[in-house]
Amino acid sequence: MSKKGKEQPKARVLLGRPSNNLTMGIVGLPNVGKSTLFNVLTKLSAPAENYPFCTIDPNEARVFVPDERYEWLVSQSYNPLSRVPAALSITDIAGLIRGASAGEGLGNAFLSHIRAVDGIFHVIRVFDDEEVTHVEGALDPLRDIEIINDELIFKDIEMTTKRKDVLERELHHKKDKKKLQELETVNKVLSLLEDKKQIRLEDWKAQEIDVVNSLSLLTAKPTVYLINMSERDYIRKGNKWLAKVKEWVDAHGGEPMVPFSGAIEQQYLNMSEEEAKAFSEEKKTQSAIPKIIKTGYHSLDLIHFFTCGPEEVKCWTIRKGTKAPQAAGTIHTDFEKGFICAEVMKYDEFRECGSEAAMKAAGKYRQEGKNYEVTDGDIIYFKANTVGLKK
Repeated sequence: MSKKGKEQPKARVLLGRPSNNLTMGIVGLPNVGKSTLFNVLTKLSAPAENYPFCTIDPNEARVFVPDERYEWLVSQSYNPLSRVPAALSITDIAGLIRGASAGEGLGNAFLSHIRAVDGIFHVIRVFDDEEVTHVEGALDPLRDIEIINDELIFKDIEMTTKRKDVLERELHHKKDKKKLQELETVNKVLSLLEDKKQIRLEDWKAQEIDVVNSLSLLTAKPTVYLINMSERDYIRKGNKWLAKVKEWVDAHGGEPMVPFSGAIEQQYLNMSEEEAKAFSEEKKTQSAIPKIIKTGYHSLDLIHFFTCGPEEVKCWTIRKGTKAPQAAGTIHTDFEKGFICAEVMKYDEFRECGSEAAMKAAGKYRQEGKNYEVTDGDIIYFKANTVGLKK
């Protein structure tokens, strides 16, 4: 096929904020376990009471991203004076209700809180408990998912329609090729939203991405579905709703889905390490929190590389696909400007060899240039010429 006849490459909707500032927001109906999850994730004492709108202002915290590689580097290899793991920001957002997009409950304020985060932990309750009220009166997880999904779509339709009206008024007075192209993309977005399709799951041409990002759409945010089960169901790995929820998730893009039990996680929260191990062995279960954090982290296309030495082992968070000079820039902007090369060791090879000297002897200590794409878990030393750079 000729160059002229080639299809233009598709691209994902990507966030523009720096990778070290990205945040996952905990979203769901009232009383599904959002604040309980936040408390366990962060070991903070945010209110978690049995009534709607317990959370009004969003609580925020940063949690460490579990990584066995990091633990091995600090405890078995370098034993550094300073240890800095990767972290993810988490925001607990108050419960949405039906009609939130039209201002019901505290809807507009809560929807603005969702707009401020970069990804969504969508908590879905599948446990029945007479002592925990349900804002809709009865348990129906599929209905609950649709309520949240619809409210986000309705708000996106409202915001996109406003942008469409502005563009049409401007184009009425003066034709502009760039704005015509923007209007075309805006109309495409509206059509998808009206068909209840998720913007984040569509394929977009490269030139459409900036337009989609400028709309700050709620449905463009990557989502992880967290299924809150009773202690009994979680331990026996069964619940009548679980397969139905998975079927819905698969039919709407197949994004990550992680079952957990808020009741069990609260118990782990108050246990010592030894008690938690004994509890896991007795119940033949384990905490889902490490998996939840890692799934949220990677849903934002985040990875990290390591810088290692006797003074410090540190994880540096970057976006997947970042090239070596830009990765160096996360340490210091001068390292990107004066980038010479990256000296790279692959974690698995380093662990097998046991030391930097052994890596060099085995020919596995590599020098990479500016086109090198950093991969998750790389151990890197950057060489840069910072002499004469303007401060």
